[in-house]
Amino acid sequence: MNHFTNNRNKFAQYMEENSVAVVFAGQAPYKRGDEKYPFSPDRNFYYLTGIDRENCILFMSNTTKGFETKLYIPRDNGYLAKWVGANMTVEEAKEISGITDVSFVDLFQSDFAEFVFKYNIDTLWLDLENRDWNALPTAALSFAKEVQGKYPSLILDNSYPIFSDLRLIKDGWELERMHRAMKITEEGFLAMMSLVRPGMKEYEIEAYFDFVLTKRGVRQKAFQTIAASGERGCILHYTENNQTTKDGDLILVDAGAQVDWYNGDITRTFPVNGKFSDQQKLVYNIVLEGHRKVVETIQPGVPFARLNEVLREHYVEALTEIGLITEPEELNKYYYHGVSHYLGAETHDIGRYIDRELQAGMVLTVEPGLYIEEWNIGIRIEDDVLVTDEGSEILTIDMIRTVEEIESYMAKGRMK
Repeated sequence: MNHFTNNRNKFAQYMEENSVAVVFAGQAPYKRGDEKYPFSPDRNFYYLTGIDRENCILFMSNTTKGFETKLYIPRDNGYLAKWVGANMTVEEAKEISGITDVSFVDLFQSDFAEFVFKYNIDTLWLDLENRDWNALPTAALSFAKEVQGKYPSLILDNSYPIFSDLRLIKDGWELERMHRAMKITEEGFLAMMSLVRPGMKEYEIEAYFDFVLTKRGVRQKAFQTIAASGERGCILHYTENNQTTKDGDLILVDAGAQVDWYNGDITRTFPVNGKFSDQQKLVYNIVLEGHRKVVETIQPGVPFARLNEVLREHYVEALTEIGLITEPEELNKYYYHGVSHYLGAETHDIGRYIDRELQAGMVLTVEPGLYIEEWNIGIRIEDDVLVTDEGSEILTIDMIRTVEEIESYMAKGRMK
């Protein structure tokens, strides 16, 4: 069975009779003039179809006829193909998605109206996620508003929680792509560690990572790379990457490759001169020990929130021992983010956190950090971890992470 057909069948289990679901691929906004931002497909649409083209619509229904699926794509773009490339054909759409009923987007509205009337549809499923009051409305939110005006009796139901549950558990097809993204990410990190020198700009170091990705055919990164040297390592989402590294600086790099829209996400902190100072080594090993304790905690049935509790307990003990804090609440000055998030088709993949217990098939990041501004030290160590039936598996296990491994590898790079 086509991978995406299987995903649609999973979604269908949530649809009661006399209901329909609509999922939009999305559209890249314009920068200015006739230039657009790069297109990135709505991940729920991609999860159900495998198609990463703009302005497509997926229509699913559950009626007395059973579960049916129809895909709407843009028509042949004719002469415009000479400028921007040809639109996807019906045959290509069928082959990728496994959907046999394919039509054109200009027919969607009339088809929708006819279908709702003909089959007495009472429920419409739409992805109504909206986490920012001031954000521009998505295609689904705009469609919901229009539908409410034309069909006031139609019940709108939110499909976002369904996607959150379905996408939380990765199958073999997804894990294969994530493995590839992680391996390319690892290669990019090793290039940076080998070639970094004091006095380089942060963006020069980032460029070594980018070169590896481009060489491996990766056209999109998982997110904008963080390459934060010195005191900038204490800024969680520093992305300017335009300062000069100094001898004695650490550089914190948080980066990831993307393969078929699935992501790797790794962070390593390493000395630009190849050697950790004693103080840097002390803090690094505290973070690394926290990393180990969190990974050992991961297994099915453990509350997600427990992972951060384990790390905070470790930090309070360790930082008290070295005299950095005297009261547990002082930890907030040096550690101010969660230790984990879901990873998949989005770097911060969708899914509930607050009341969630870990399940086999989840992929999590483990990324303990400590940020001590008065010592000019920001350290984070991040790996990608699969929850298994027995416990956990570090998917990025081959990426060096101890002080000794990093110093040894960087020393070899300086001999070239």
